Amino acid sequence: MSKYKRDDKGISSLRFFIYIFIALAVLTFVDRFTKHLAVAFLKGNDGISLIDGTLKLYYLENRGAAWGMFEGQQWFFFLLTAVFIVLAVWFFIKVPKNKYYRMLNIAVTILLAGAIGNFIDRIINKYVVDFIYFELIDFPVFNVADIYVTISVIMLLILSLFRYGEGDFFFLSRNAKTKDRKEQADE
Repeated sequence: MSKYKRDDKGISSLRFFIYIFIALAVLTFVDRFTKHLAVAFLKGNDGISLIDGTLKLYYLENRGAAWGMFEGQQWFFFLLTAVFIVLAVWFFIKVPKNKYYRMLNIAVTILLAGAIGNFIDRIINKYVVDFIYFELIDFPVFNVADIYVTISVIMLLILSLFRYGEGDFFFLSRNAKTKDRKEQADE
């Protein structure tokens, strides 16, 4: 168990959602701005080598998912992202607003920012702008939103393995308020 109690008093819901909104706005802005720079400076040329033979900025229009999977299936990405956004909002409504769940909230916020960043591209362009390329290992070209998704998934994996146990997600159950009241009565 953490040094923080799951039921400690946290921040107000309004403040919590303001923090989430600001974080999403900043992260999405960074992603959009870097994609704008990629279009402005990389589109139509051979790219810019940052570390010769290793790291290159290279413009690519990705019409699929990672590694070009599901190319041309825009409806699938719209549906998947819309469902994820609804689930993330539901999660933020349900999660206790205290220190014990802070890292979980950060991970979900970063994941949501990555999903929104690429979703905006799909809506506006019908493709995602990718521009970071690891030549050394011939890794698929990616973008800042993809970095957000990768970092957040790693964070969620680490948190689920080392910080949170099964009982820590009581708030996601349908009868969470009933369970919570019953646990308080038993104490």
